[in-house]
Amino acid sequence: MIDEIRQFVFDSMSDMNYSTDGIDDDTVLGPAGADLESIVLAELAVRVEDRFGFKFEDESDALAGMTVGEFCHDVERRIESASKADASTG
Repeated sequence: MIDEIRQFVFDSMSDMNYSTDGIDDDTVLGPAGADLESIVLAELAVRVEDRFGFKFEDESDALAGMTVGEFCHDVERRIESASKADASTG
């Protein structure tokens, strides 16, 4: 699952005209690394929400400090939590 998430993040960055050259799991998403602006981080969050079926709360500031790897693992955890919540209510 983590590889699928990572590929989706990289594809989304490319779609938004951000180069993924030299970016790996240790690259910070925000200004210290990939240099994604807050509006781009918000767009990435929306794309991830739509693709994987969960919602971020208003966390764009926290996303800027995450590395690509941390973000992917956070998304994976949220997907698992959303699946468990759906299973318990369904």
